[in-house]
Parts: sequence; C-alpha cells; structure tokens
Amino acid sequence: MNTFAHIKPIAQYNKVSYYSVCIENNETSLFEEFIAYHTITNKEKLNHVLDWIKLIGNKYGAQSHLFRPEGETADASALPPKGIERKPHYTEYGKKKANNIRLYCLRANENVVFLFNGDIKTAHYAQDCPNVRKHFKLANKLTKAIDSAFANKDIVWNDDCTEINCEDDFKLQF
Repeated sequence: MNTFAHIKPIAQYNKVSYYSVCIENNETSLFEEFIAYHTITNKEKLNHVLDWIKLIGNKYGAQSHLFRPEGETADASALPPKGIERKPHYTEYGKKKANNIRLYCLRANENVVFLFNGDIKTAHYAQDCPNVRKHFKLANKLTKAIDSAFANKDIVWNDDCTEINCEDDFKLQF
C-alpha cells in the first residue's frame, strides 16, 4: 500500500530554505508535530535543536559536517550534530552534555533541508531504540522518495538551487 505526502515550506533563512512533509491529508507537517510534542516534554533539548536550525540557516548553510549521518536505505541525516564542544552547547544542570534528542532530516544540498520528526534516542543504534526507530525508518523512506522525485524532475531546483519547486498538487509517494 502506498502512502502519500505533500511538501510544506517551513522557514526561509539567509542560507537555507527548510521544508517538511505532511502525511496523507494531514495539514500539520512532521516537523510541526515534532515541535508540538517536544515543546511540552523536552523543551530545552528542542530549543537546542532549534538553535542549530537557525544557526545553520543564517550563518553556515547546510554543510554535511553539521548533520549526523543516519542513512539506512537512503541519505537521511539528523540534528543536532555530534560534539558537545560545538556551539550552541546543550547544558543540563550547568554542565555541557550530549543532547540525545534526534530530529531526522534530509540535507538536499547546502541550501535546502527537509525536516521530519524524531524523539529521544535511548539506544546506541536508532534501529534498536523504541523511541526513534519509527522516525528513523520514515526519514529514510521519505529521503529515498524525495531523491527519486528530484531524479524524475517532479521536484526541481530554482535557478540558484536555494529553493525547490513542484506542482501545487504534487504528492510524494513512499
């Protein structure tokens, strides 16, 4: 059985355009679901990821070293990047700590990122974690489908590859 999604613009920064997807007829994107859930349950961890999204969007661009490789069947990634010494830091009880929240995404190029969903990672491998496994698997499926849509020219780049274009009624099949 095929599932469908449509692409939703999320935010436009100086260097990065962020998009997400809405599954089936849902008007709320996966990224908006991530925000809504973690605003209540993991606000500080969420704010750390949002700080990275803003910093990448305004200052660095979507450079590959700023994303965690999370590919299983496709080139999916995640935020926040590895390294507790990278600014912005995540702190708990006044000490720098690794942030175990994962936001799965697709870094399409240095100017375009698709933000999906995620959760708190509690196991070494995403496939073994009951919290993130479904988000990890879905991100890989969506990444593969988006890559195919680019290859088939259902999704195309604007002239300077800083945004994407597709038909208003385009449905991503995965």
